[in-house]
Amino acid sequence: MMTVSENNMTIKVTPPTEGLFDLMIFARHADSQDPYNWVCSYQIQCVEPHNGEKLPENPFHFWGLHQKVRDFGIEESSHKGELLVAPQGTLFLTLQTSQPLLAMYELVNKDLDAALSKKCLASQAEEEKLSCHVLCPFQGYYRLSVFVKYLGGSTFRNAANFLIRCLRPVNQNELFPSGLSMHCGSGISSHGHGLSNPSHSAPIITTKLGKCNITFHTPASVEVTASLSKDKVISARYPLDRYVLVTHLRTKVSVCVVLPESGVYKVGLFGRSKDHKDFVHICDYVIRCFSDPSWPPFPRVYSLWKRGCVLLEPRMGVLQEQSWVRFRVKVPKAYQAVVLGQEKTVLQQTSNVVWEGDVFTGAAGTQVKLAAKFSQHCSSLEVILAFEVEGGSPASLGCSG
Repeated sequence: MMTVSENNMTIKVTPPTEGLFDLMIFARHADSQDPYNWVCSYQIQCVEPHNGEKLPENPFHFWGLHQKVRDFGIEESSHKGELLVAPQGTLFLTLQTSQPLLAMYELVNKDLDAALSKKCLASQAEEEKLSCHVLCPFQGYYRLSVFVKYLGGSTFRNAANFLIRCLRPVNQNELFPSGLSMHCGSGISSHGHGLSNPSHSAPIITTKLGKCNITFHTPASVEVTASLSKDKVISARYPLDRYVLVTHLRTKVSVCVVLPESGVYKVGLFGRSKDHKDFVHICDYVIRCFSDPSWPPFPRVYSLWKRGCVLLEPRMGVLQEQSWVRFRVKVPKAYQAVVLGQEKTVLQQTSNVVWEGDVFTGAAGTQVKLAAKFSQHCSSLEVILAFEVEGGSPASLGCSG
């Protein structure tokens, strides 16, 4: 096990059996691509072999930080030495950087396949810091390799290889969700898309209530949308995207998430500017909740739900049958706002520009739709939101566990 710094090198040897061994050492100049030259040899007499677990394969030959790691843009690591211990199966690694870098990570263990390995890592890239949350689902040794490149660089280079020893593994049901990008939490990507002042800078959000609200400050030229996903959905009655509601205020975007069941979720944020038609990925968040929540979904959102639209009441997208519900909503530039249900209800606009009124939901199985006219001369109504009407008590329509 070899670790190399700028001016010294350490080799730790664990002979596999008792007996006499030759250790041969080869070297070359750090900037050279010439073959390695033999430098010296040692004889090692092993009287009693160590019967511990084998180390993971390491094709990069060295452990710890690369000896010229500063040339890669890395100033300092949160973990010194080549062996890192994860007593509870979790590890948080940070690397201070001299300039913005992008990073990829590889986690290797004898029992870990490639698909499961990706669910063990959540990485964040900030202006002067790289960080990675590591989960270990098996006891034993792991290799965590770090690859970095500059923002304009073409290839990732191996900058570090850490040996991790896990004493007590985490539950595999609590691993990260599939498909996380290299941009988790706020950082280089969110800042580059114009998002600032995040309510949650760290990528992992743990909630006991089963809901959270992620906010950013945004310029008026940027539109944000969000997706919610989970590897195994057990009891959610509606598509998971119904459990996310994006609200654009004047200088802020709010991504409100409610969870239909316990587990680990991925929230993906996407954005586009006025000059672009398509949304591009910004960053991901991990939401963890194990308190058995059971929130109802938000209403179905249509394309006219734009900047300045705010749903004040009702916040849930499932309404109880045969009941009166108070509607309060902001719809900028609307000439008229109505609710179409068992009958048509015209909402009244108050002095603080809120459309409001009491609506009778009608029979179960029907839809209640919020619609608006955006011109005095236009006769057609444009649907903005749609609510489901269901039977049963209010408690059965969803509540937090």
